[in-house]
Amino acid sequence: MRHSIFLSVMALCGMLAGGCHPGHDENNPHGEETDKEKHAGEIVLTHEQAEAAGLKTETVRPAEFRFAIKTGGQIVAAQGDERTIAATASGIVTFATARVAEGTAVRAGETVAGISAKTLQDGDPSVKAKAAYEAAKREKERAEHLVGDKIISEREYEQIRLAYETAEATYRGTAGHITANGVSVTSPISGYIKSLSAGNGEYVSVGQPIAVVTQNRRLTLKADVPEKYFACLHDITGANFKLSYDEVAHSLETLNGRLLSYGKTATANSAFIPVIFEFDNVGSFVSGSYADVYLLSKVRDNIISVPLSAVTEEGQGLKYVYIQTGKDVFRKQEVSVGMSDGRRIEITKGLKPGDKVVTAGTYSVKMAAASTSIPLHSHNH
Repeated sequence: MRHSIFLSVMALCGMLAGGCHPGHDENNPHGEETDKEKHAGEIVLTHEQAEAAGLKTETVRPAEFRFAIKTGGQIVAAQGDERTIAATASGIVTFATARVAEGTAVRAGETVAGISAKTLQDGDPSVKAKAAYEAAKREKERAEHLVGDKIISEREYEQIRLAYETAEATYRGTAGHITANGVSVTSPISGYIKSLSAGNGEYVSVGQPIAVVTQNRRLTLKADVPEKYFACLHDITGANFKLSYDEVAHSLETLNGRLLSYGKTATANSAFIPVIFEFDNVGSFVSGSYADVYLLSKVRDNIISVPLSAVTEEGQGLKYVYIQTGKDVFRKQEVSVGMSDGRRIEITKGLKPGDKVVTAGTYSVKMAAASTSIPLHSHNH
């Protein structure tokens, strides 16, 4: 019996020495990390899948990053780049062709519309102007003989001459522009019609706007900055902006842009200060469009940043990027973000120099981790 008790005690000691406890793996006696644990969370995309997704990466390197103020703004035509076509006579507007509409290209001197008052009760002003001019001319010629014979005074002659010159100016202003449609109205510059202020068949008075023509070569970006940033305005040297109809953030630096001015006081009935830039219209920018504007000022060194396209957001405002850890292997990484300049965003935590971050095709990698639309593989050896 002593022998049996001894063997039982020895067996129990052996079990304790061998680490007998819940979950003990006899094939992994030292508790080493398994392959499954090592590669948990890995996302594997084949080369073909990555290519189909348009996947691109960027290696993280600390660099300069500029302080940015995010605000709102609007794109408007640059000074001198727009001209208003005004009515040169009173009457009914008839456009030169049926194609005259917003967006129509016009040349300098090209007839845009005709204005006629033939059917109106008061008659055609151009006809009246011609008759008045001819009458004033005859009266002036008669007065020249009378003043020479001392029949009328010099003062009376001067009044007649002044009336003649006034009638002549009125007539000459329309004489060279008479067409079958009445007095022609031409475009002062080459460009395209931005807007029409009168419709075909409408009555207009002298000087009333008919259309606006723009060359659209230069545009102005007007940003409205809250008063609290007034002390920072003298440091602003550039800007990035993003339009509601365009996914790309544009840099004024690449558009030959320059800072024109900034306000020294807030505008009337507003708590905002205007900051004005001018740039080349080399893209499909629509004058009048509103934009998100990122005003750029002081440079900070050794900042880690990534393109905005690299960052995804999930519930509770958590931000993530995807890091390439192997040839076809990626990993989801939570990050903390700082300031954005509209094109890139500062990463304050979660990335280190040398990390290879996905910057294009991010959504496809995200879907690969969450669904089977792009198969999610476990890495096996």
